[in-house]
Amino acid sequence: MIQLSHVNKSFAGKAVLTNLQLTVAPGEIYGLLGANGAGKSTTLNMLLGFLTPDTGTATIHNQPPVTQRHTIGYIPENVHLYPYLSGFENLQYFCKVAGLHYTPQELTQFLLHCGLAATAHNQPTAQYSKGMRQKVGIAIAYAKKATVYLLDEPASGLDPLASNELSILLTQLASQGACILMASHDIFRVRETCHTIGILKQGVLVKQIPAKEVSSQELESIYINFMQL
Repeated sequence: MIQLSHVNKSFAGKAVLTNLQLTVAPGEIYGLLGANGAGKSTTLNMLLGFLTPDTGTATIHNQPPVTQRHTIGYIPENVHLYPYLSGFENLQYFCKVAGLHYTPQELTQFLLHCGLAATAHNQPTAQYSKGMRQKVGIAIAYAKKATVYLLDEPASGLDPLASNELSILLTQLASQGACILMASHDIFRVRETCHTIGILKQGVLVKQIPAKEVSSQELESIYINFMQL
């Protein structure tokens, strides 16, 4: 479970998060919408244990995030891999760094499960599209048996097919019990992928909506209205 309770955070006297309360249950995908500077990245960094609240609490599985990093899979907007290693070799390397030992067959299955075509497994990742690199990044998180996934603008720069494949993969992970928090600008993708949607404006969670209760068009209208207030 991901939980932020009455979290406040300031930098140089400027409030970045104000009384933020947010919960993501196992099996849930939560989409956090907000403009640049809304506090989305600060929220993710707090859940990664890189920042601490000024007041309030941020927990992963009811424990401080810094103690739960082994359960967290983080997928940034741009997944950084070693470009001259293949997708398979990158996965193998990062597993070894994490002290995880898998057979070649198991590593191959992780990549396939995360949507990377077998024909790409042995290609240098310098030749990969952004969507392919993200699949390797998710495979790395999946191999460490992550139960929490934190994603920062995961659909940015993806073509419609790759974006749809990402949504399907996240839905599969959630069906296996993962908690997923996705920070994004992409209203359509958030609506199509998430169970719950939160709108963050200048560090304040101004609205939470069950995704099934709004269409993409209605969500866009709600979002724009809040941004214009």
